[in-house]
Amino acid sequence: MQFVACIVAVAPLRKEASHRSELVSELLLGEFASILEVSKDFYKIKCLTDGYEGWCQRVQLIETEKPIETSQYLVKGISTAKINGRDCRISCGTPVYSSSELVVLGNYHIQYPSKYVLDSLQVEINVTNIEHFCLQYLNTPYLWGGKSTFGIDCSGFTQQVYKLLGIKLMRDASEQAEQGIIVGFLQEGKCGDLAFFDNDEGRITHVGILMDAETIIHASGRVRIDKIDTAGIMSSDTGERTHHLRIIKRLIP
Repeated sequence: MQFVACIVAVAPLRKEASHRSELVSELLLGEFASILEVSKDFYKIKCLTDGYEGWCQRVQLIETEKPIETSQYLVKGISTAKINGRDCRISCGTPVYSSSELVVLGNYHIQYPSKYVLDSLQVEINVTNIEHFCLQYLNTPYLWGGKSTFGIDCSGFTQQVYKLLGIKLMRDASEQAEQGIIVGFLQEGKCGDLAFFDNDEGRITHVGILMDAETIIHASGRVRIDKIDTAGIMSSDTGERTHHLRIIKRLIP
């Protein structure tokens, strides 16, 4: 099996092999994927981090026979790496494979910013750290399929915050809703619980992270903080009801 690694800060993952095709997810710098198909300008790939599939532009990737083992070390805020000696702004959540030496991917030499690196498996999961990682994305613009601090969607936001806490989430809100245990009542909700919302057909279409039993942070237009009650989310800008609460799940011990 042949693999590829992302060699740009953020690489779009599309539904079809076309620049006009829908964005379904992204790869961050240094993330690996397996090759499923090859076209003239695109690879169809399967991301090793969450199993998501899509088409990515070939010039944004480099082939490698063996992927580097998934890293528990992550960039904890927007910072700057060096690719072949040139500065490159990188997103919070970008994997780090070495903080003291160059990582070599073919012709690309990547130097990571060691002072911005955390060990996600050593992070203490408490209210302070949950809020801190959530707020790293505050006011990030909403981008369908996005998962970086340059643009993010609702499930990309929850996935990346949980990754920083050392917890693996699936990519889509409907998949994330299958994880964890049910919290029976909103009043029992704790900081870090996931709240899911459905549409008129009963399909899960949105997810956010509870900051407490009355407040939620979520990506809708931008990453924002709003009020929540048993009926759903109320916009802090307009006071209008924007999302209908379906279920609350807990993955944090």
